[in-house]
Amino acid sequence: MGAIQLSYSTFGLTQLGFLDAIDAVDRAGYDGIEISFHRDQFNPFDLSEDDLAAVRKRLDARRVKAACVATASHFFDPQRPHEPSLMTLSRAGRQRRIDLVRRGIEVARSLGVSLVTFGSGFVRAEHVANPGVDPGELLADSIHECLREIRDDEDITLLVEPEPGMYIETLEQGLALVDQVGSPRFKLHIDICHAYCSETDYIGALGQAASQARYLHISDARAGCNLKVVEDSETLVPNLDRTSLLVHFGDTSEFLLLDRAHPMHFCEAPPSAARTRRIEALLAQAGVAQEPVRVDYRSLYAGASPLDDEIFTWMISVPGVDFDVLERARPIVAHLRGVRGKPLMEGMVANTRTGIVHFHEIPGEGTLDFAASFKALAGGGFSGYGSVELYHHVASWQQALQDSYRHLAPFATAV
Repeated sequence: MGAIQLSYSTFGLTQLGFLDAIDAVDRAGYDGIEISFHRDQFNPFDLSEDDLAAVRKRLDARRVKAACVATASHFFDPQRPHEPSLMTLSRAGRQRRIDLVRRGIEVARSLGVSLVTFGSGFVRAEHVANPGVDPGELLADSIHECLREIRDDEDITLLVEPEPGMYIETLEQGLALVDQVGSPRFKLHIDICHAYCSETDYIGALGQAASQARYLHISDARAGCNLKVVEDSETLVPNLDRTSLLVHFGDTSEFLLLDRAHPMHFCEAPPSAARTRRIEALLAQAGVAQEPVRVDYRSLYAGASPLDDEIFTWMISVPGVDFDVLERARPIVAHLRGVRGKPLMEGMVANTRTGIVHFHEIPGEGTLDFAASFKALAGGGFSGYGSVELYHHVASWQQALQDSYRHLAPFATAV
């Protein structure tokens, strides 16, 4: 066996029955399968002992092994998939996520799996409105509460997965959280695609974090157009390095696009004198010389389109802004991406530190260097499962399953 054993997440196989998903991954040649929670396919709150016994029996009859239990950031609310999180301000909200992670531990215990993974969650508008509350303390406290579910005689480790836009976004932040929690049962889950999105030197960062990692997610990605949403405030200092800014004016819910090539003001009425002065000041601070084009917000197309999946994926990764503001921004992004005309943003919309789009693609269809990534991880001390996670390819799961293995197997074998 090499240092990296290939696995596949059931989150990309939700059109299949769960036992059929196990068979499909086994037939495709993978060493492992990620057991991912899903509201309809594998809901831990609905599972009976008979259900888990059937999964154990199927796994025992197949070569493929259960690699990890993924507790699914997307589990509770399809429209707000990462909420509530382990750092939600309300105790009831945090408790719902804690209960889900505990269910992950119970399922892992039943299936003989040693890893359970989750994400930190996002800084949301409620955190911004309550600066006296430290989200990092809430997160650490919630993790300690989850850890208490593990028995002393069990070989189960909880893992945090850094993700673009989340409170724990970079591998360095993930390592710092591992140190803060200070438990041998709490380690790092590396998503190579996320590292590509969040690290300026993702190969170097993978190597540095490898020794504290126990599990991988694998998918591809490519560069896009970075767009960040911010609320206007007296302290706002617009910076257009590697991104454009969509500034929201809360009193009227208008938006100003700060972009050096295409500044725009999306509004429903001519701006007041005070708003005009504010727009001029923001443009000057951002170094935008052009006058903004005024666009009637009501004229924007707000219906369904082929861009919906891309834009929704972007929306849910934007921290610190109210969800209603993001919904108001949705038709603006569609307009910029050319939903009813020539696109002003030629690449997919991104909200990352590097401009790489957080949109999981089939390995080999993006620009990520898997050979160098696998080599850095193995050289840094990682050994374990790497699961392909392709939730945008559920309808084309057969191609995704087969093409991913075909592309990745040579790199996994090489290390």
